[in-house]
Amino acid sequence: MLQPKRTKFRKQQRGRSRGSMATRGAEIAFGSFGIKSLVPGLITARQIEAARIAISRAMKREGQMWIRIFPDKPITRKPAEVRMGKGKGSPEFWAVKVKPGTILFECDGISMDLAKEALRLGAQKLPVTTKFVVRRDYVAN
Repeated sequence: MLQPKRTKFRKQQRGRSRGSMATRGAEIAFGSFGIKSLVPGLITARQIEAARIAISRAMKREGQMWIRIFPDKPITRKPAEVRMGKGKGSPEFWAVKVKPGTILFECDGISMDLAKEALRLGAQKLPVTTKFVVRRDYVAN
């Protein structure tokens, strides 16, 4: 699963997800097809990995795939049935906050029908609503 090799601090504040549109990472950069987030949300490393496996299985080792998001935010939890207080919980998993318009996955080297189906299967594993997008200058072979 994806996680940073090292971080400056072990714990991070949660912050809040304001629904402004993404400006960085909002264009297809590497492939011809991609899935774009339509709503803000928190995607965990496990969900990214599940989507990656689903997409790569559907592509049957053809073409290439890029993951455009990286879980760099530690999410902490306190154990079940623990009283309030006594400090912040320990880091449980890694996640990434996505804004609407963020490209999550990209692929290339396959037909549009196969890409649409593969990315649809991957999108089912994610907790955000997504949309299939095609590169502006894409020309079918």
